[in-house]
Amino acid sequence: MNEDIQEIIKRLKKENISFENKTILVTGGAGFLGSWICDVLVEQGAYCICLDNLSSGRPENIRHLMEKDNFRFINHDISYPIYFGFSFHPLGICIADIKKIDIVMHMASRASPFEFKQEPISILRSNTLGTLNTLGIAKFHNAIFFYTSTSEVYGNPPKEAIPTPESYFGHVNPVGPRSCYDESKRAGEAFIKAYELQHKMRAKIVRIFNTSGPRIRHGPEFGRVVPNFIHQALHDEDITVFGDGSQTRSFIYVVDEIEGILKMVHKDEAIGEVINLGNNKEYSILELARVIKDITNSNSKIVFKPLPIDDPLYRCANIEKAKNILNWEPTTSLEEGLKKTIAWFKDNE
Repeated sequence: MNEDIQEIIKRLKKENISFENKTILVTGGAGFLGSWICDVLVEQGAYCICLDNLSSGRPENIRHLMEKDNFRFINHDISYPIYFGFSFHPLGICIADIKKIDIVMHMASRASPFEFKQEPISILRSNTLGTLNTLGIAKFHNAIFFYTSTSEVYGNPPKEAIPTPESYFGHVNPVGPRSCYDESKRAGEAFIKAYELQHKMRAKIVRIFNTSGPRIRHGPEFGRVVPNFIHQALHDEDITVFGDGSQTRSFIYVVDEIEGILKMVHKDEAIGEVINLGNNKEYSILELARVIKDITNSNSKIVFKPLPIDDPLYRCANIEKAKNILNWEPTTSLEEGLKKTIAWFKDNE
């Protein structure tokens, strides 16, 4: 993994992007993407505040950072208020010694499909109340605000809206089984727009598509397609494809994703923008299953199960804005990213 962290730093260095001496709050910093962000920030010399209640984040993702002088972990649920620079506040926890925050990155939210049924209230809270609380922190410190939204705000777009641009308003079921995630992310974006209008907040919203790589949560209880297929293939279990496998997704390796995120956080041109970060290459779920089966030399059989309610039929990112504003596009092939992810699974399962 350290090789991948250094690759991200090398790519950022080419454009003179560094967060050295910046104080940056990362909510969800012990999670999959959040921990990668913390790794890069610490390596670059930023003072990184990782806030996570470890409901879906994992201690092992940040354990190697705990002894670093420029890293701090705070165990807290961001859907409850927390104040930096206050010695006392009647409405929440106070962290008095952190006087100035330069950037707030709100990345805290469960995001696994099976958790939409198990933990919907937690998901709603993190993307609504959590967004409101982090916006308050950014406002008080006059900090840049960054929010990880999702391609799920597009819901189930028709084929003619693929690849999907940021201008597409979405086709979302507000009372369906995925609504806790889809609609709370949409509400989070609305909170941010309100702060932009009323408080002149310097805010940036990224919409993330399917990302995989080392540290991604895995197990049948999470319902994530890439780790589920890898786990099943490595154990010669049946690879379970929902529907007929013709539904499509946009897969991106974590190194490309983190590079895009940090370019967006850094660039002033991205202030006020909503930008897709995903792959503009569309793959079917059945194609993904076959590629993973081949890479792992698995004896697994591919079996089919009914498609879940409101499961999107198509997903692919239009990344023209990312190319133009961030000078970014993914460069890691599906096969290369899967090979690195599979190698990590073999070492860590």
